[in-house]
Amino acid sequence: MLSKQKIATLGLQHVLAMYAGAVAVPLIVGGALQLSAVQIAYLIAADLFTCGIATLLQVIGTRYTGIRLPVVLGCTFTAVGPIIAIGSASNLATVYGAIIVSGLFVVLAAPLFGKLLKFFPTVVQGSVVTIIGLSLIPVAMNNAAGGQGSPDFGQPHNLLLALGTLVVILLVNRLARGFLRAISVLLGLIAGTAAASLMGRVDFNAVWEASWFNMVEPFYFGAPEFNIAAILTMILVNIISMAESTGVYFALGKLTGQEIGREDVVKGLRGEGVAIVLGGIFNAFPYTAFSQNVGLLQMSGIKSRSVIISAGAILLVLGLLPKLAALTTVIPSAVLGGAMIAMFGMVVASGINILSQVDLRQNENLLTAACSIAVGLGSAAVPGMFDQLPAMLKMLLQNGIVTGSLTAVILNLLLVHGNKTLPSALESTASSGKEATQLGRVQ
Repeated sequence: MLSKQKIATLGLQHVLAMYAGAVAVPLIVGGALQLSAVQIAYLIAADLFTCGIATLLQVIGTRYTGIRLPVVLGCTFTAVGPIIAIGSASNLATVYGAIIVSGLFVVLAAPLFGKLLKFFPTVVQGSVVTIIGLSLIPVAMNNAAGGQGSPDFGQPHNLLLALGTLVVILLVNRLARGFLRAISVLLGLIAGTAAASLMGRVDFNAVWEASWFNMVEPFYFGAPEFNIAAILTMILVNIISMAESTGVYFALGKLTGQEIGREDVVKGLRGEGVAIVLGGIFNAFPYTAFSQNVGLLQMSGIKSRSVIISAGAILLVLGLLPKLAALTTVIPSAVLGGAMIAMFGMVVASGINILSQVDLRQNENLLTAACSIAVGLGSAAVPGMFDQLPAMLKMLLQNGIVTGSLTAVILNLLLVHGNKTLPSALESTASSGKEATQLGRVQ
């Protein structure tokens, strides 16, 4: 039984693992829309606050919403480009009107999406989880080099900090036991930041300048405005996020030994829809399940929902106390990159582990996994191949998780069940998915 102090420490580790991704979106959006420093600070606070609410909604759950898995929610990077485009063409009020309506769409569309679960047998699940992990690796490597676009990208000190952080995490996992091993990522981040501070690579100015308290206000940028084109764009963004989150649910189900059925997916997506609506009300962003925390669960071996509840509470507090939030931003990108290599690699390993339950000696299964992973990774690595397509289609196909998932589903139906009638194929696929996930529930 974990003590409250240990639960809080493990929760903080999850917050630090996702923090860079959480604050990057408001920083990018705020800078692109030329918001003031005060407005950007509000965006960050609102985002962290809503991340906390969204995470608690999913983990605690209700009768109709929340998947009740140890999942952390954060703003999706898929929304960054569309938000900037809508905000530049009109204003932020139009952005948030579109986010609110798209969130309602997710709530209403969740049951329909849940029916697609029968198209996700084990070979598809394993392929999707592997694609999720592989698509995150470039993010880890860019951070390890100092952060994409940074003036010292690839400098030796960044590579050394990333390597040192990774080595500390590996040593703790090799030499430590129990709780210390569970917080290996946190210890690596602390050690890496301390080393960076000795090298003069840590800037505390943001901490000194941040205020102590900030209250998140609904409709901070004005009453929402509604535009059909903007709404359709955000709905497409959230359809992509629904596909990504479904893959994360499968990964967490395998990791925690919980059966993921249709109702679980529906309640999880409903929870995300509610979180997206709250994001629009509090002038934050659309939210989705964060993959990096799946790798952290695998590394720590602690899969208790109480830890993620603690993480959600910490995010709420950080949203109200900007000075504490700023303190977490001093971790250099290279240090985060070193930790991400281990965490994202664990997501890949988790996908491979799921695929190991599939008979890959059957050529149909092998081709399904091989081609879907290749298409998903290729789409993420070379997104420019879709530049000549219409904007909506381009946005959809540049997401490797979406293209890889679609490829896996289609190939599984054509190759594995191609010699059967379609109704029989669907029944067989549903049965396969059900049998593969009947493992018992996490309380």
